[in-house]
Amino acid sequence: MLQEENDLLTRTGPGTPCGELMRRYWQPAALSEELPRGGPPIPVRLFSEDLVLFRDEASRPGLLGLHCSHRGADLSYGRLEDGGLRCIYHGWLYDVHGRCLEQPGEPVGSTFHERIHHVAYPCQEVGGIIYTYMGPGAPLPLPPYEFIRVPVEYRTNAKVFQDDNYLQGNEGNFDPVHLSFLHQLRSDDPESAQSLNAECRSPLIEAEETDYGVRIYCVRQVHGGRNYVRITNFVLPNLCAVSGTADGYQTLWHVPIDDTHHWRYMIWFSRSTTHPNRYFTRSDEMTEGHRLVRSKSNRYLQDRASMQTEAYAGLGTNFLPHDTCVTEGAGPILDRTREHLGSTDNGIIAARRRLIDAIRAVQAGQEPPGVVRDPNVRWDPEVMARSDVLLPSSVDWRDYWKNELLRAQLATVMPG
Repeated sequence: MLQEENDLLTRTGPGTPCGELMRRYWQPAALSEELPRGGPPIPVRLFSEDLVLFRDEASRPGLLGLHCSHRGADLSYGRLEDGGLRCIYHGWLYDVHGRCLEQPGEPVGSTFHERIHHVAYPCQEVGGIIYTYMGPGAPLPLPPYEFIRVPVEYRTNAKVFQDDNYLQGNEGNFDPVHLSFLHQLRSDDPESAQSLNAECRSPLIEAEETDYGVRIYCVRQVHGGRNYVRITNFVLPNLCAVSGTADGYQTLWHVPIDDTHHWRYMIWFSRSTTHPNRYFTRSDEMTEGHRLVRSKSNRYLQDRASMQTEAYAGLGTNFLPHDTCVTEGAGPILDRTREHLGSTDNGIIAARRRLIDAIRAVQAGQEPPGVVRDPNVRWDPEVMARSDVLLPSSVDWRDYWKNELLRAQLATVMPG
């Protein structure tokens, strides 16, 4: 990869080509639990832009520029009153739309406040997450994903801070081969995912473009004359759907804080199991600020002895520190000019190409791919379909995906 291409994919601040693409999609700004009703405003950094997130007295979320339009004071220290957020410096009051409602220091009858247009981004709160649209013009509808429309007991939301660029965090999701190595744990069950991934370490990887991104097929030949099939979906510009519970899935949303840090939002969904995958967010694995206990500062608490008996990487049994160790270890922004990609990297190659094409399309004035204009058109079952399947080698796994799995998924989508 050329350096210019690496920069194109990884720089997401205001005015950058990739940043302009990403701002045209709804993006997670915070978990709802981070902003309880009546709670204080919180500073938020997204796409290298400093912002403040707050709820007004009607509990509407608002996302504003962090610094007051008057003299630059930090609005996260502001007062929540009178229908908005009031700066503690001179009392300027802003609503969730960025309108300046009051300037109490100005003369009575002054209309100066009407000329102030503070930075503000629309917000939607659904499925336990506050989303924002930071692009130009009126936002298109938020895609009606199944996981954001269902009762809370069938969904688990979490987020984790990652000390690296968003893309190298997300690219691990396009790489099913690393399951045969990095995430290997001891298993005595020959039918477990652990055992099947270990049995075939050199799977077939195929990728195909979709309207919304890229679908990646991973096919492992395993015992009993069977194929173990895993299907991953890259959803432009920074979301990935992978297998989760037996009748659900996991959504991973890698949201840039700036070019060298990002949030990994994780949404687990099941149609039959309540509170799926609480294990991955247990309190003994996390610290304040949605950070992992295992980090660069303590070398991820790697246990070399356990590498021989329990875990291939010696990083415990939770997959999150595994991923964080290898992606953060590549540096703040991976130098892709020094990579040597092989056939097992076909998914990564296809996803990068698709993302570059999307960036170029927006630069050319075209609509970004995969945005939703009609929220009643349902394409998310195709994105989120169950991924891990064992099939007789005589069965065409491509036909099975399209004619069996997808059809079954469409029939079982939970209503909103």
